[in-house]
Amino acid sequence: MNCPQDWPEPIVRVQSLSDAGAAVIPSRYIKPSTDRPERFSSDDTNIPVIDLGDIFNGDHTLRRNCPAVEKIKEACREWGFFQVVNHGVMPELMDEARQVWREFFHQPMELKQLYANSPKTYEGYGSRLGVEKGAILDWSDYYFLHYRPSSLKDHNKWPSQPLPLREVIEEYGKQVVELAGKLMKVLSINLGLEEEFLQNAFGGDEIGACLRVNFYPKCPQPDLTLGLSSHSDPGGMTFLLPDHDVPGLQVLKDHKWITVKPARHAFIVNIGDQIQACVESLESSLGWKQEAS
Repeated sequence: MNCPQDWPEPIVRVQSLSDAGAAVIPSRYIKPSTDRPERFSSDDTNIPVIDLGDIFNGDHTLRRNCPAVEKIKEACREWGFFQVVNHGVMPELMDEARQVWREFFHQPMELKQLYANSPKTYEGYGSRLGVEKGAILDWSDYYFLHYRPSSLKDHNKWPSQPLPLREVIEEYGKQVVELAGKLMKVLSINLGLEEEFLQNAFGGDEIGACLRVNFYPKCPQPDLTLGLSSHSDPGGMTFLLPDHDVPGLQVLKDHKWITVKPARHAFIVNIGDQIQACVESLESSLGWKQEAS
């Protein structure tokens, strides 16, 4: 199938619309009434928080009788989402990753435009997905890049500014991929398979991994739009690093949208469509969306 080389319409950066200070959002961003944010009374409902601190032995072998193994199985069955703490990714690295991308999005527009993407690969600085002319858009900008396999990783497509970004994201990607490998061992065991089954099924040492950074500018009418529309993730597993200054991530549970309350230095883990397809016995609603702020 041929991929389009360019967008069907001129790209407008949502950050530019927000910075202009308009009191209303353009009609292109207004969602149908059935797709707008849903507000529920606040309560203590939250996706499970699972401590991975004791899940591996000192020699990195999986402790199959560790309570976290069963908790992950239950979370997959009931939610399709969970948070992990004591996961092995350095907390200071998580903070640095958030900070360098925050600095990138607050650079002058002409610097960001050097990395403007196209629908051919979506790599780079973007503001829309899909090429349908006249489509209703999300209230967000983003940056997308490939980390694995090595044949797809191109540092020239990673921002050169701020200066620490490439170094920070290289190490961040390495540690998150290692975490993914650990969790795939747990999921394989919970499926009654050999520990390395899912890792090998997704490419072994050259497993695919990409990074998408979503930027949600301030919205004058957050009740009419979404930062990210309702969807499920097509890959095997997604690790969400939330910004505690930008709440609004919601997951679908029992036909209701639940606002996630992120734990400090936790990753939110979403079991994607590809793994879910292998797990017919784990029946859960895997939709999620991000409210505009």
